[in-house]
Amino acid sequence: MSSLFEKRNTAVATNYRGPTNSIVINEAGSDWYWAVFSVMAASAIVFSVMAAMTPRGERVFHYLTIAIVSVASVAYFTMAADLGSVAIISEFANYSSLPTRQVFYARYIDWVITTPLLLTDLMLLAGLPWSTIIFTIVMDEVMVLTGLFGAITPSSYKWGYFTFGMVAYFFVAWVLIVEARKNAHRLGSDVHRLYIGIAIWTATLWTLYPVAWGLSEGGNVTSSDGEAIFYGVLDLLAKPVFGLWILLGHKGIGMDRLGLVEGRNYLGEGTTGTQREKDVVLGDRHHRDVEANHTHNHHNTTTTTNTTPTTTSTTAAAPVSNNVPTGRVAPPIVESAHRTA
Repeated sequence: MSSLFEKRNTAVATNYRGPTNSIVINEAGSDWYWAVFSVMAASAIVFSVMAAMTPRGERVFHYLTIAIVSVASVAYFTMAADLGSVAIISEFANYSSLPTRQVFYARYIDWVITTPLLLTDLMLLAGLPWSTIIFTIVMDEVMVLTGLFGAITPSSYKWGYFTFGMVAYFFVAWVLIVEARKNAHRLGSDVHRLYIGIAIWTATLWTLYPVAWGLSEGGNVTSSDGEAIFYGVLDLLAKPVFGLWILLGHKGIGMDRLGLVEGRNYLGEGTTGTQREKDVVLGDRHHRDVEANHTHNHHNTTTTTNTTPTTTSTTAAAPVSNNVPTGRVAPPIVESAHRTA
């Protein structure tokens, strides 16, 4: 019986990459990654159930949030299995004098997909135009990619990438806190209240990510297990908690107020039963009216054809003369030049 409850996390031992990758996660770090993976996967299931209980035309926030936690689940599965990483020479020996440190590029692949989805969630809630949304997403991608470039750079040049990333982050934060907040206020107090809470929550959490980067991949201050805990807590707060907040909070806000009404090419989706019945009745009535008008017009046409006398008129064609008068072409004017002797 005791063997059923025996701890069997052998990921670190199974996927050990050799002595060159010195500062790596231990079994405790792998256990933590498995725990975060479980929460992400469970969140994807819960959000999918919530989406199934929502009319199809009102699921845009559900789909975005499901995608966020689903991608994060794959990333954390990879890191829990001690995969998706590379050994990078450490610039500093703050935590250990060992030469290299494990950097999970799987984390950045997660962020390059999920952070644009998070921003799309927020900016759609605020009703921002697509031009602003797209440009903000581009700046977000710059922020994530420069973080990756800096993490895999063994020299002090990594701090140049860090600077580029922070500039991009400040632009994203400005859009969320200033521009999007103003637009959300115009949509109503309930939209503004929901948006400002989630936006401040997100901006605060995202401010802590550079701190985690500086203590781990950047400055080599913490262990890989400490890095796992820091990033894992931030991701749990920024993804499942964020997703549950926005899905529950926007329930009383109509999609038409946010400009997110989707066209329907199928009967009844996104409408109440009474509205569906009205649509069916009006559709049948319109069809009958069209048929009646067509029959009436056909009957009138037939009657007119049978009762109208046929008259034939002959019209004499005017003779056409083939003698087209031609005009005389004037001779060219020749100017005489007088030479002065």
